[in-house]
Amino acid sequence: MIINKLDSIEFRLNELHDFTWLKKYGTAFWVVDETGSGCICIGMEDAERKYFCKVAGVNTIEAEVSPKESVKILKKAVRLYYDLAHPSLIKIIEAYDYKQFYVAVFEWADGECLFDHWNFETYQRDTNIKSPKEKFKELSVNKKLKAIEVLFSFLQNANQKGYVAVDFYDGSIMYDFLTDVTTICDIDFFRKAPVINDKGIEWFGTKRLKAPEEYIEGCAIDEQTNIFTLGALIFEFFGEYTDEEIHQRYCNNQFNPCSLSKWQLNEESYRVATKAVSLNKGERYLTFTEFFREWKTTCSYIF
Repeated sequence: MIINKLDSIEFRLNELHDFTWLKKYGTAFWVVDETGSGCICIGMEDAERKYFCKVAGVNTIEAEVSPKESVKILKKAVRLYYDLAHPSLIKIIEAYDYKQFYVAVFEWADGECLFDHWNFETYQRDTNIKSPKEKFKELSVNKKLKAIEVLFSFLQNANQKGYVAVDFYDGSIMYDFLTDVTTICDIDFFRKAPVINDKGIEWFGTKRLKAPEEYIEGCAIDEQTNIFTLGALIFEFFGEYTDEEIHQRYCNNQFNPCSLSKWQLNEESYRVATKAVSLNKGERYLTFTEFFREWKTTCSYIF
């Protein structure tokens, strides 16, 4: 591990690199270096605006791919941010090669990632600090329902444009607790349909939220898979789980809805969310349109 520095910001990589070329975007003020993607994310600001710079090929300390592979992945992902442009998706400004690196530059979006794993040790050391996930859980029902509406809108947009959401989870979502704005921040692994699980149990995604077909090689990953993912996220936001219950998802490779007694909303909405996460694809909603219509009907007292 080698400490790199840009302006007053320090970060850890497996190699020493010169990042002063990023200073054309101003001064560094923020960084995330613990990524499995092999990218480093740096916040830059000048007198007029802030930028989110994602640089691939830097050999991060927790990289799950080689620097060359990280460049390849980010190059492929950049098109997604143009194709799936949406009011709630971070807006891409430009992307280009620089030496052995590849950088994608986005407009800065305020907010906190709802699964910020790079800060978990901080929360363990100081239990007085609440994680974004904890703060989000404590929001009013109305605010959380509005955030869910954003997710419906974005995933429906992706589906209509012929894309399947891959590796979409709470780590792909930011929430600004000052303005109550929800932002989608990571869609790097979305794919154009049709999509087939060619990795079996190793298919992309967290076991906290994966659908059954995301464990089985040869299965189609499609709109109904994404309906399951959103249903699982809804349970994350409105259900209560013990640490052991979450641990069992990893052990058993299976998501389970919480009991009705641990559900924050009404029984009708519980029924809708449960149908969305049916283990049998044929028992889920066929389309996001049908799913959202049912969801809005059961939550009409809020919407």
